[in-house]
Amino acid sequence: MLWPCAMNKPVTPRELRAAPAACWVAGLPQAIDTVAAAAPASHGFLRRQWFAAAVAAYGGAAETLVVTQGDAPVAALPVVPLGPGPLRAVSVPGCYWPFRSFPVAQGATPFDALVSALGQRARALRIGPVYDGDPALAGLLGAARARGWMALSRDIARSYLLDIAVESAGGAWPRSSTLKKNRFHEKHLASHGVPDWRFLDGGALASGGFDALARVEEKSWIAERTDGRDAKFTARGHGAFWRGVAQDPALAAMCHAALLTIDGAPAAFSFDLDCGALKYAIANSYDPAFAKHSPGKLLYWRNLVEAKARGIERVDWGAGDSGYKRVIGAVPGPMIRDWLLLAPGPAALLGRIAGGLWRRSGRT
Repeated sequence: MLWPCAMNKPVTPRELRAAPAACWVAGLPQAIDTVAAAAPASHGFLRRQWFAAAVAAYGGAAETLVVTQGDAPVAALPVVPLGPGPLRAVSVPGCYWPFRSFPVAQGATPFDALVSALGQRARALRIGPVYDGDPALAGLLGAARARGWMALSRDIARSYLLDIAVESAGGAWPRSSTLKKNRFHEKHLASHGVPDWRFLDGGALASGGFDALARVEEKSWIAERTDGRDAKFTARGHGAFWRGVAQDPALAAMCHAALLTIDGAPAAFSFDLDCGALKYAIANSYDPAFAKHSPGKLLYWRNLVEAKARGIERVDWGAGDSGYKRVIGAVPGPMIRDWLLLAPGPAALLGRIAGGLWRRSGRT
């Protein structure tokens, strides 16, 4: 049922002067898209279908806490149950990449109303992994702590950011020395067959492109050294999620991939989510049969040059393997953490007793 407070009226400066009101809505209402459109561009991907794809891929019965100001939705917090029912714990659904958060309209002040309504249904909320400084997280933490909630965090990893404008301000970018090395490797890569470099939008990805990326992953180190559940596009990995995301035309327009094939066979890829001038580097992989000639490096340089031509100014490389990221100019960014918010009373008491276990379970 779509309650009156979950209207889809656009957010305007006049609406933001009204007092916030909150209510729970069964499922994932279209109001999520209204809020995402008014959120910072970096959070524009947090649309209804993003959460719907997560629920379909990973399970859970979703409901959404919607906050309105002047009948316009300004915050939408989708949740699914977490753990046994008596715990009354919920979690923000989504995929690890690039982060788990929820949309809040710029300029809105929904957090006191949000925490008050959250406490009526839940005694604990997990949100994350999410970046330090995330606007939704910052507002939520402030309001929750003011109401006596306990906040526990565990470190996940340091993010890495590339400012293309800064890197290219000093002259030609990539540097001539980089291009020379790349041409050397491309020449030897061609000894394996005819290389083809292409870029895929959301439509091309949905029409077989995701399958091509999955074939690379099935040959990569992920398949060789792990059980494959961390792969992004395979059936055993997170393939159902990303295929579900691309069902939304707005999200499909954000999906972008660079693909290298050798004699028509997928050999390497880079997959990103483009949100305005910001590119989230979600995944990249390559066939180890060509490792000697650095196919992954060759592809991501082409990908960066193409992105710059389309107006991308910054690349968020996320966490992991800082070596090659630093080589291309990336610098450490915000910390990524996983959060538990525990309501006053028994939940907060349990947090004080066992909170150290949560903190120590992080991956620094």
